[in-house]
This record gives sequence, structure tokens and C-alpha cells, in this order.
Amino acid sequence: QLQASGGGLVQAGSSLRLSCTASRRTASNNGLNWFRQAPGKEREFVAGISWRGGSTDYADSVKGRFTISRDNAKNTMYLQMNSLKPEDTAVYYCAVSRSSSSTSRLENISYWGRGTLVTVSS
Repeated sequence: QLQASGGGLVQAGSSLRLSCTASRRTASNNGLNWFRQAPGKEREFVAGISWRGGSTDYADSVKGRFTISRDNAKNTMYLQMNSLKPEDTAVYYCAVSRSSSSTSRLENISYWGRGTLVTVSS
């Protein structure tokens, strides 16, 4: 089970923090990732983090603005989003990698959580 939360309506330049709580069985020893899907567009990779948190990866569009982290003791992953732009508007999904690494490829995702909507107004 994956449960994302923290979305909402904010103005451009604001910040939001998304959370994703996973069951131990769902995400044990696995990389975790955030993807997003804007209306009329394909789902795209946003950020990913390895099982132990030692390796992170970001889409170019969010580098320097978003920070991914995880707390394995709480089975929770976070996405701190700063300097939000209207083009960040999308449904954000957390996803479990098939391996212990993060992944930007949809085919390497073993489990998707329900999304949380982020809307950034200009």
C-alpha cells in the first residue's frame, strides 16, 4: 500500500511538501520515486531515491527546486517542492522501484500509489 498526501492549491513561488507512506511489505529494500502527470500529458519522472537514501536523482526541470528524502523508520518518503511554477501543476504519484535503486523508467516500477493533486496558480 502507498498513500501520497500533501498536495493542494498554491501560488507560484510557494512551497509544498508531499509525503508518501508505504507499508513495510510494499517498499522493503526498494528504491522510491515521484512521478507526475499533467492534464493531457504523459506521466513523467520527477525524483527518485535509493533504498538507503544514499543516491538521489532528479528531472532537469526540478533540479535545484525539489528535494527528495526518505525515513525508513517511518516507511515514508518526502518531496520538498520550493519555488513552484505553474508548469509544476500535475497529479503527483509515488512509486516503488523493482530494485533498491531509483528509476525514471515506468517499466521499472513495481507498485504505484494513488496520486495527490498539486495546482500552482500564476
